[in-house]
Amino acid sequence: MYYHIIASGSKGNATIVVSNKTVLLIDMGITLKRLEEGLGEINLSLKDINGALFTHNHTDHISGIKFISPKIMYALEGTLPSSLSNVINLYEPFIIGDFTITAFKTSHDATNPCGYLIKDADETLMYMTDTGMFIEDNLPLVKNPTYLIIESNHDIKMLLATKRTFELKNRILSEYGHLCNEDSAIAAISIIGDKTKEITLAHLSEEANTPETALEAYEKIFAHFHINKDKYLIRCANQWVSLSGGNIPHED
Repeated sequence: MYYHIIASGSKGNATIVVSNKTVLLIDMGITLKRLEEGLGEINLSLKDINGALFTHNHTDHISGIKFISPKIMYALEGTLPSSLSNVINLYEPFIIGDFTITAFKTSHDATNPCGYLIKDADETLMYMTDTGMFIEDNLPLVKNPTYLIIESNHDIKMLLATKRTFELKNRILSEYGHLCNEDSAIAAISIIGDKTKEITLAHLSEEANTPETALEAYEKIFAHFHINKDKYLIRCANQWVSLSGGNIPHED
């Protein structure tokens, strides 16, 4: 399994997950041109996508659905019009090609928000962004993934120093908003296990965070809990530059 995060942030999101000949798209909140460019970076095209999964109904995650066939779109009820997707249910696994996929509940101010646990024959990827907290009831399902893609949206001090409205700051800080760096790291520690190889921090705010700040918070939290962070490849996804991970195939 490998993944390719084309875009991650408040201006648009799209992630590709691949196993053998099965290609998944998680969210489509970018332009068709950017999606095609991102797919081209891993020698794929739009016609190669077997399934498109959607986490929630905010614009930065669904603005590009017009470029995707409804036949391959999957979402919880209320995320997309029922005529535009296959409706799935929380905690009920479904299969697309080589993948078994399970949607799990997240905490965000959207209709039926979710994350995804994606399994192939050998590895597991957990994808969770846009959540104000990690719902611990999910832990038995998601524990010990091979790859963890988790939101690390903001630094609290940086957020409070922005010129955003009081209401918006409160929304982001609430349990229905976004994970701060420290809460992200604490959640990650509870999720990872002996099979975990990579942790990718996603949906970083361009105004209230930096990759350096997020990674520093992870280093401090991991040290506090006596977790050796060097056992894992920990990186930050980007709004504008793609990031690949997992068992990336190499051309002969």
